[in-house]
Amino acid sequence: MLETAREFLLQIENYPISEKIEQKLTNSDRALFILHDQLNLEVFPKEVLAQKLLLIFVESLKYATFIPHHKQKLVYILSSQRHFAIACHQQGFPVINLFTEGFHAEVIADFLAQYPQIKLTYMQPSEWDTRSQMLALNDQFSDRIEILPNNFFIADAEKFKSKIKKGYRLETFYRELRKQTGYLMAEGKPVGGNWNYDKENRKALPKNVVIPTVPEVEPDAITQEVIELVKNYLPDAFGRLDKFGYAVTRDRALELAQIFIETRLANFGAYEDAIKVGAPFLFHSVLSIYLNNGLLLPQELCEMAIAAYEQNTVPLNSVEGFIRQILGWREYVRVYYEAQMPQVRESNYFEFFNNLPQLFWDANTDLLCLKDAITNVLNYGYSHHIQRLMVLSNFSTLTNTDPRQLNHWFWLAYVDAYEWVELPNVLGMSTFADAGILASKPYVSGGNYINKMSNCCSQCTYDVKQKTGSSACPFNYLYWNFVDQHRHSFIENGRVSLMIRAYENKTEDEKIAIRDSSTHFIKNFKS
Repeated sequence: MLETAREFLLQIENYPISEKIEQKLTNSDRALFILHDQLNLEVFPKEVLAQKLLLIFVESLKYATFIPHHKQKLVYILSSQRHFAIACHQQGFPVINLFTEGFHAEVIADFLAQYPQIKLTYMQPSEWDTRSQMLALNDQFSDRIEILPNNFFIADAEKFKSKIKKGYRLETFYRELRKQTGYLMAEGKPVGGNWNYDKENRKALPKNVVIPTVPEVEPDAITQEVIELVKNYLPDAFGRLDKFGYAVTRDRALELAQIFIETRLANFGAYEDAIKVGAPFLFHSVLSIYLNNGLLLPQELCEMAIAAYEQNTVPLNSVEGFIRQILGWREYVRVYYEAQMPQVRESNYFEFFNNLPQLFWDANTDLLCLKDAITNVLNYGYSHHIQRLMVLSNFSTLTNTDPRQLNHWFWLAYVDAYEWVELPNVLGMSTFADAGILASKPYVSGGNYINKMSNCCSQCTYDVKQKTGSSACPFNYLYWNFVDQHRHSFIENGRVSLMIRAYENKTEDEKIAIRDSSTHFIKNFKS
């Protein structure tokens, strides 16, 4: 393998095009454009690949900068794409890498105009804007473009889109997908007798539990080159870059998946909702990064987990919980995205307009649960799903933060975040901004939940046992203030009406203290 991507690109694939590749292009009549989140040839039609089409990759400066993506996200996207392009070339595909200061579609349009004999095939992009930009090419090159369906998912979005409305919940969708795939099914019934084991998957982390290390991958020469590029050209991007240790090839991602199955899956289920200060990964797979750009495929991860269960190496609750995250939740939010875009982008049911607090950018806060979660994001472009849901999003909602600002932050801050997956989780699941289409209730809580599921509160400046006042955990009074302020939106929701009744049982003095503490905190909190 050539030592660096630059050597590879300068030798055969640079743009403007060298005489060597110019001759190949003149003789080519078909090309396949592969996006940075479609890095797996196994999902492309065999008849297309058999022709050894010219493969086109694009490095887009505008995509890298339209929001200030985390430095590690930029390195991951670019390095994994360069590694994949080199691997394709080694398999005998002619490859060209196009560079543009604009978006992908702009340089593709220039390319097609320069080579009128070439017909272009591409797979439908997952993200709305890239898809819209590519579709606009049809006006100019309608007779030269073929669009393939996106095969990086299990569910057929068109089959389920019309069902995405209030009342159609994950559980119903998940059961349909279990039946469709046969995963954890036996004679038409769920293995073990239950569809899910969520009640077994809410344990706090024991003090003496040993947490396996998630292996870090040493950056090779190609990744080092990309790291220097990001440092030099995008120095103001969000996050730290010194801790980059993600895999950037399919082979290495598969190794990490197998290590997860062997060392962490057994305890994933029981402790998937737990939080521990200074332990960003716990028993989580940290595989969504590879799943969301194609290095790993959803089917193979589900099947690896099922194989481990069948070999009696992991318990059913962990395997089912892992599969539910992939087959259930990941597929469900993708269908939701297809059904609700683009209007859902402006969802703001509670009409919250406070700016996203500064602490989301620098982790400068005395609230330890927030500080730890955001420090993880700054260091790794990652925090696990309970920190995302019950700490970061919970705090944002309780402080009346504009959910659209939170949505953009999640999009730019996480290495695994593409709009199709993060938007439903933020505007649908965690903030209830879509008025309950995705979730049946707002995911908010007081300090007791965080105290139960973590070791944060015992080390925090604030006292989780105090309910109001300057020393009290802000989650406590902010939570009850939220219940008071938004009771009319949820009075008919059985899951939330219990909170309303509990609030009504408080004394008038308690209610006044809750309102005063909340007003003071929100007014004086740094934004």
